[in-house]
Amino acid sequence: MIDSQPDLRLPYLTNALPGIGGELRVTPDDFVVEEIPLYLPQGEGQHLYVSLTKVGRTTKEIQRQLERLFGLRRGDVSFAGLKDKQARTTQTFSLNVGHQPPEYAESAAQRIAEALPAEVHWAKFHRNKLQPGHLLGNRFIIRVSNIGCSAAEAEARLAAIVQAIYSQGLPNFFGPQRFGFDGGNVRQGLALLLGERTQHDRWLRRFLISSYQSYLCNRYLARRLEMGAFDHLLPGDVAKKYATGGMFDVEDVAQEQPRYAQQEISFTAPLYGPKMWEAQAEAAALEAQVLAESPITLAHLAAARVEGTRRLGRLLVGDLSTRLSQSERTPDGTGLSVVVEFQLPKGAFATTVMRELMKVDLADLPALADEEDM
Repeated sequence: MIDSQPDLRLPYLTNALPGIGGELRVTPDDFVVEEIPLYLPQGEGQHLYVSLTKVGRTTKEIQRQLERLFGLRRGDVSFAGLKDKQARTTQTFSLNVGHQPPEYAESAAQRIAEALPAEVHWAKFHRNKLQPGHLLGNRFIIRVSNIGCSAAEAEARLAAIVQAIYSQGLPNFFGPQRFGFDGGNVRQGLALLLGERTQHDRWLRRFLISSYQSYLCNRYLARRLEMGAFDHLLPGDVAKKYATGGMFDVEDVAQEQPRYAQQEISFTAPLYGPKMWEAQAEAAALEAQVLAESPITLAHLAAARVEGTRRLGRLLVGDLSTRLSQSERTPDGTGLSVVVEFQLPKGAFATTVMRELMKVDLADLPALADEEDM
């Protein structure tokens, strides 16, 4: 049986810069997430798109409630990405209700508002079903309470860290919610890959194995940061263009490095599998080293029907801003909090940003149930 403890520790990009400390999510309103859609519904079709804001409910809980409310089959209600439970989150669901008269959308919105613990913003028809990943990203407004320094010191620390993030980007780490309490999801995923346990729930099996893939990806990114290879490309990297998503092999580092420095391209990190686009040369050696330190091989992944893919290695954070706010929760009114606002592409984790600002390790942050898209 596998009983080894996964190494969830991650280095900081801004290790030399002190953070502000503090606490996340004293209340759900301290963590606000708004989905950025890939497209908007056109007003016709059989799929009813509904935009709503929820608090204290997972995305899947709302999905099941909508299925029951409209008498729909499992899978007839879909969404673009999972959103966290203990937060105020705004996202869109699509309901396959068939072709209906135009007035149906308004009555359905009212029906949802009356039956579900959610605020409904609009409901419109569209021709296609909303699929996982059909979003550009998410906007975040996050309050850090009970910061561990004075207002002047907090402003100075935040300014230095924000500047570093803008100039260098961040390692695109997976967040702690992917790994479960104390790495439990990682251990279960490993046991599944090694054939030491079974899981008949297909979604859960996929998620647990994905958790182990994500863990290895984090180990790769951590190794790259620790060896001083985050600020430059390696020979043989598989690079990705930020603007178009196109990928290519890095054959001439000297030629491509200026594009990396100008934040036009990034290296990609491995989500291991037999059909993953393979790196070459020095980049391939590093990827092989990380996999060799794991109990699994590509054969284990192939047997589990895990194909593998690549993940953007460097995360660029859009519109990152911070501001001090007088806390209203301390009896004497002297407590300080910081409000952080930023935008991330789909699949990226807000905790990757917050841990750099706070210098609180990922494992110590409150559990974020399902922040990323799946």
